[in-house]
Amino acid sequence: MTISVGVDVGGTFTDFLMLDSASGAFATAKVPTTVDDRAKGFLQGLAELGVSPAEVGWLVHGTTAGTNAVLERNGARCGLITTQGFGDVLELGRRTRPHAYGLSGNFEPLIERRFRREVPERVDAQGRIVTELDEAALRAAVEELIADGVESLAIHFLHSYINPDHERRAVAIARELWPNPHVIAGHEIIREVREFERGSTAAIHASIAPIVSQYITRVADRLRDGGFANELLIMQANGGMMSSRLIGDHAAHTVMSGPAGGVLAAAQIARASGFDKIITGDMGGTSFDVALVVGGEPVITAEKDLAYSVPIRIPMIDMHTVGAGGGSLARIDKAGMLRIGPQSAGSFPGPIGFDRGGDKVTITDANFLLGRLNPQAITGSDKPAPLERIRAAMQADIGDPLGLDADRAASAIVDVAVADMAGAIRLISIEKGHDPRDFALMPFGGAGPLHAVAIARELGLPRVLVPRFPGLTSALGCVMADVRHDFVQTVNQPLRDIDCAGIDAIMADQRDRGRALLQDEKVEVTSIELQHEADLLFKGQSHVLRIPLSGETFSPDAALEAFKRAFKTRFDLELPEMIPVLVNMRTTIIGRREKTDLAIFRPASGTLEDARTGSRQVYFNGVWHDTQVYARDALPAGGSIVGPAIVEQADSTLVLDPGTVSQVDDIGNIIVEIDAV
Repeated sequence: MTISVGVDVGGTFTDFLMLDSASGAFATAKVPTTVDDRAKGFLQGLAELGVSPAEVGWLVHGTTAGTNAVLERNGARCGLITTQGFGDVLELGRRTRPHAYGLSGNFEPLIERRFRREVPERVDAQGRIVTELDEAALRAAVEELIADGVESLAIHFLHSYINPDHERRAVAIARELWPNPHVIAGHEIIREVREFERGSTAAIHASIAPIVSQYITRVADRLRDGGFANELLIMQANGGMMSSRLIGDHAAHTVMSGPAGGVLAAAQIARASGFDKIITGDMGGTSFDVALVVGGEPVITAEKDLAYSVPIRIPMIDMHTVGAGGGSLARIDKAGMLRIGPQSAGSFPGPIGFDRGGDKVTITDANFLLGRLNPQAITGSDKPAPLERIRAAMQADIGDPLGLDADRAASAIVDVAVADMAGAIRLISIEKGHDPRDFALMPFGGAGPLHAVAIARELGLPRVLVPRFPGLTSALGCVMADVRHDFVQTVNQPLRDIDCAGIDAIMADQRDRGRALLQDEKVEVTSIELQHEADLLFKGQSHVLRIPLSGETFSPDAALEAFKRAFKTRFDLELPEMIPVLVNMRTTIIGRREKTDLAIFRPASGTLEDARTGSRQVYFNGVWHDTQVYARDALPAGGSIVGPAIVEQADSTLVLDPGTVSQVDDIGNIIVEIDAV
């Protein structure tokens, strides 16, 4: 059982990468995502790989099903039972507003007000019971929600992160009455302070758990029917994976799992190529996801806003998303401005160029018209792009309102999209204290390399590192992923008052729960790594610094010294009069799998001339250029290409603007030097 398959189900395409560790062979596939039944596209892709489920040893799956359900507000009908007087916490949030200026705007919480119930109970911030749980009121609330047709239930009581007894009892009662397994308590997902964020995370879980569970179960059943005898593994937002059997209890951890796989693969590819600081840009059909890799590792965050006032508080790779994918629609707004996205044409009907019935202009259509995409080779289609139909729609919808011809209108669409994507990179780099000029850009996703050089030039990035299979990088990340679980427990006590035995007990409990999950998953690992961390701040502050700890026991003195050093490094300040507070204890447990040898992607032998397939006219900076076209799979190691040039492969297209020089490294990556000539 040496065959591993990574699968990334995106909004437009489903990507597959198969590696055989015994023979060193690999295969790829890319099929349109079957939105009505994603399992159908999943099995179609396996068939195109030429492998049966019975032959597969490891199958790791990343998905955006949960993310899309939240963003599109089409999750399960879910209910909330909370502490009396706190039923509107999800709407009150943090006193922000949808629009920075003006008095208009609205917000739709994940759980409707009519499906929220309050029951008498109260625990204070020290975990002391102030009001006992009213079990009769709880039973009545559960029965009302069942009668209302609610499918999934979240129970979220005040301060249950410090004392979950009431939540535990409430969940036990609710599960006796509830007609399905979808009942969750807030503390079962995360035991961390901040009621709104913890409640929002519980609401996200309740909203997506039935959808993700049903989908994964359907896929697992069909794989089993096809002879798959092993564990279906699911990518998590933290860059690790878990068994599909845990999805019902950990659905929130699948949010952004597809893009997370891409960042994980990008980090490993960059390390192998000698880059320890990269910015990743994952441009698929519907969105552009940006992340940082520093010191060879993806930056992890504890919280992310999936949408306005919908934060999710779990450990995850820090990503920022804008609605600028290949299928993003271009339009003229009421002010006469050209806008891109966030609406997308998706796979069906898709861009006009896919010739599946789409009639709205997209970024992909602009690239067809500018000669950057080959109109005779379209992934998932056996028909050429209808260029005249694209031109007519471009002129009517974009060109005429702006007073431009179709070519300049298409170029304007690309320019606006590049500006939007560059803005996303600024948000995750400059605004967090990083200079993007110190980084290389690694584009992936099917559309990433199309715009990477223009984005790098816009930001002053010196290099672009294009992986061997940009359109399949997230699928590759699934194959590379280790097994990972993260735990957090709020303490929120001054460091001088800490009961070390109590903290040691928390560390031991988190360690034991992690090891139990690894054992339950039955995934073959080569080693197990454990990392304890502490979140500390000075009393009166709101932002924590995360401090790595050594050993299996807690030392307040060692933690304090490490915190002071980190504070000095970060702020160049010393505050000896301030009181340090231990906010959270964290534990990460990682089961390391056998590493993927990237030499499997070593370039073909031959010459650059062998890889050249012809030339065509391509539009750059208002001028049409005669541009050489190369086949990616025939590029030799050391081969150097001077722009303008186009490099084509089945899963993506790289556009090399005038003024660039690129070279193929010994594991198949293309390293582009910006403005090198």
